[in-house]
Amino acid sequence: MQNVKLNNGVEIPQLGFGVFQITDLAQCKQAVLDAINSGYRLIDTASAYQNETAVGEAIKESGIDRDDLFITSKLWVSDFTYEKAKQGIDTSLKNLGLDYLDMYLLHQPYGDTIGAWRALEEANKAGKIRAIGVSNFYADQMKDLELSSHIKPVVNQIEVNPWYQQTSEVEFNQREDITVEAWAPFAEGKHDIFTNETLKSIGEKYGKANGQVILRWLLQRGIVVIPKSVHLERMKENIDVFDFSLSDDEMSVISGLDKNQSQFFDHRDPVTIEQIFGSSLNEMKN
Repeated sequence: MQNVKLNNGVEIPQLGFGVFQITDLAQCKQAVLDAINSGYRLIDTASAYQNETAVGEAIKESGIDRDDLFITSKLWVSDFTYEKAKQGIDTSLKNLGLDYLDMYLLHQPYGDTIGAWRALEEANKAGKIRAIGVSNFYADQMKDLELSSHIKPVVNQIEVNPWYQQTSEVEFNQREDITVEAWAPFAEGKHDIFTNETLKSIGEKYGKANGQVILRWLLQRGIVVIPKSVHLERMKENIDVFDFSLSDDEMSVISGLDKNQSQFFDHRDPVTIEQIFGSSLNEMKN
């Protein structure tokens, strides 16, 4: 496994394991155990996933030294005030059964991000969190946070996959020395991504599956990536991507697949923001 050095000097594995939508806690615990046993050392969860306790149980049961793991969680927007964020950090630590988190992110760019970020900065200085970052922030939102804060985010976790490559956003973050971390690298299988002929033809040259080609493409862009699977064989396949490299021409061919559209929802559409985040933001007021 290769690591990426974040802008605060902390190193993060470039390929990890995500647990989004693994809502069955027994299944989540087993998936994390299988992932750790398969060689994954970066585990990514969030308070909104409601599976932090299962992740924590798996970490404890794995027998792997805590310092050899990189554990990330995220704060949900309903806790985006200074005081609620402090409580949210402690709740995540308690749920996970950990003394510290390797990384903690603001999950979305809405609500009192500045107040919440101040709580993350304090937790970082106190040793509760080794690195702090954000998720789903666009360039202007990131710049606003940078200019309003003492500590620059180390990571911006955003949707990046062959159908939605976010080239300008990736380049902005990398210019700012903020590491990009890709969620939904496989676009949850949309548009037949696992059988796409272009990706398949590239993979055949190396004896690799479409998913492995996608992960290699992301790694070669300097992006950290956190694929999810509950199937052991797929986990093993996903981590088996460090024994080949794509050519410049192959990277260019994949860049031509960009549909330039989120495969899930538009984070800047007011109606969507109201529908998905409205209740959480109203809860924040209480």
